[in-house]
Amino acid sequence: MNRLFKQFVQLMLVQVREFYREPEILFWGLGFPIVMAWVLGIAFSGDRQSTRNIAWVIPGKHAKVENNQSFILSRFGADSSFGLKTDPVSGAVTFTLGNKNEGMTTYRLLPAEQAAAELLVRKGVAPLILLDNRDSLVYRFDPKNSEAYLAYLQIAGAVQQVKAGVQHGAEVEKLSAQGMRYIDFFVPGLLSMNMMFGIMWGVSYSLIEKRSKKLLRRMVATPMSKSMFLASFILGRLALGLFEAYVLIFFSRLYFGLQIQGSLAAFFLIYIAGTICFSGMAIVMSSRSAKPQTGNALINLVTMPMMICSGVFFSYHSFPEAVIPIIQKFPLTIMVDNVRSVFNEGAGVLDVIPGTILLTVAGIVLFTVGLKVYKWY
Repeated sequence: MNRLFKQFVQLMLVQVREFYREPEILFWGLGFPIVMAWVLGIAFSGDRQSTRNIAWVIPGKHAKVENNQSFILSRFGADSSFGLKTDPVSGAVTFTLGNKNEGMTTYRLLPAEQAAAELLVRKGVAPLILLDNRDSLVYRFDPKNSEAYLAYLQIAGAVQQVKAGVQHGAEVEKLSAQGMRYIDFFVPGLLSMNMMFGIMWGVSYSLIEKRSKKLLRRMVATPMSKSMFLASFILGRLALGLFEAYVLIFFSRLYFGLQIQGSLAAFFLIYIAGTICFSGMAIVMSSRSAKPQTGNALINLVTMPMMICSGVFFSYHSFPEAVIPIIQKFPLTIMVDNVRSVFNEGAGVLDVIPGTILLTVAGIVLFTVGLKVYKWY
């Protein structure tokens, strides 16, 4: 019995040693949960003051920038705790709602005409349109968008509580037009994310696995062009990715009524550019890794921050303004913004040219670097 117990202890110690001797396991067991909590906490934690944009439509003669703050005061009262501020140039009005226990939210009302307000929703900049008729407020949003629904509840609650005995009319209109629903926001992000993951796992992990099994050593011994070998992975993923994109788009159109409002040529152009960029990234990541465990850690280390921050599931405008310019430079953010513009804003080829150039150049540079430093043995 004593001998069996010693064997059990030794076997258990083997598992513990494997844990702390592998940097990848240490990262995923200890570091990654902390990173995830920190990133998501920045976007959604109630311990800090978050900022939300609201598209604010004031019809006709009432749309006077100089009267914006006085009108907000009439809605919310002269209570200084709202922290009302007005931008003298744009006319945007900011005010703060909530409390320290539930979290403080600063709302930025962005004055816009109806068409411009709808564009802000399509882009994901603002989840809700506040139509201000002076004698009533109309809240226009997709109830399935949790961010918009929470903003509606908080703003409507604050308006109803202002000035005892004074009531303002309020109406709710569901946004159901093409490009303004949450599903229209989500599908382009999902399509882009699937492309990224498909390339990262289909190219990077596959190459690392071939190296670990000594297959690359055998292939290099043949009269094979190394650059053509790596390029074949890019073309293969492009073909598979386009098929996967077609299936997702077909299902979304059949079930949700989603339609591509822009140019199909623009969509293919940005999709090819995204494939080149992520393929180049995948080749660099697989260029030196000898173990699948290391490749697994590298792939997730690169893809997870982009999946969370690049506006796939929620607008990246939920993050602090200081980091938004950084997020907008992520390859996945460029991809998502351009695909979303084609789907929801009717973008054409000229509209996606800047993003296409950025992704293509980045992909070519990464591919060249990866080919130079690639470890074939």
